[in-house]
Amino acid sequence: MRTAYYISDGTAITAEVFGHALLSLFPIQFNHTTIPFVENEEQAYKVLEKISESFQDTGERPLVFYTIVNVEIRKIIARSVGINYNFLDQFVAPVEKVLGVPSKPEKHRTHSIHEKTYDIRIEAVNYALANDDGSNIRNYEEADIILVGVSRSGKTPTSLYLALQYGIKAANYPFTEEDIGDILKMPPALRKYKRKLFGLTIEPERLSQIRSERRANSRYASIKQCRMELREVENLYRREKIPFLNSTRYSIEEISAKILAETGLQRRKY
Repeated sequence: MRTAYYISDGTAITAEVFGHALLSLFPIQFNHTTIPFVENEEQAYKVLEKISESFQDTGERPLVFYTIVNVEIRKIIARSVGINYNFLDQFVAPVEKVLGVPSKPEKHRTHSIHEKTYDIRIEAVNYALANDDGSNIRNYEEADIILVGVSRSGKTPTSLYLALQYGIKAANYPFTEEDIGDILKMPPALRKYKRKLFGLTIEPERLSQIRSERRANSRYASIKQCRMELREVENLYRREKIPFLNSTRYSIEEISAKILAETGLQRRKY
């Protein structure tokens, strides 16, 4: 199996994102190795050794994706036996030409604690944790969005992802069996904040599978119960004109991106 390296004198997040995005286009499996904080020449030469060992073990030249600001370290990595891709070199010169301004490379600028949005994102994460699963309905005035749906439909991980990645204050509220009764009506706690609501739903078979991992052979996880709950929440979404998304075949990243696209919420990432 061919190895793909993601190397940086920072967190290596940028190299990972670019590299994974490119390799996802090819129906091939890779052995992924990330090496962050290569900050001196000694560390750089150790990275070269790892790349050489990988080549010797597999007989295939590794793919090396790197974003390195330090010129001397960048030159060392560029000498590896791998097939090297320097993402910064590919784009910096053309962008400098368009902007008419020279770049000023600085380590850790992209993913550092000095980002102006860092405190915003931490505050959003704390908000998501404090307002998870309907545990606190007094702070909904502060929410940017309130995710609603049945238990285990993806509300909590999506709320946390929106907070951590984009600085969005996302609360979430579960529709329980007690809420549903004979027919699900809009809970009074949510009525005032209807404009902030976004619904998640999921296919009943998948919901039953997820719930069974938590409570096997229970009424809660039965396909009959799952179908009933989902039918009621989807009827509520349509009746109250609440936008909603079926999360069955989407990752958390995709769910979050689709929510942002539909709601127009501002990303507070950079």
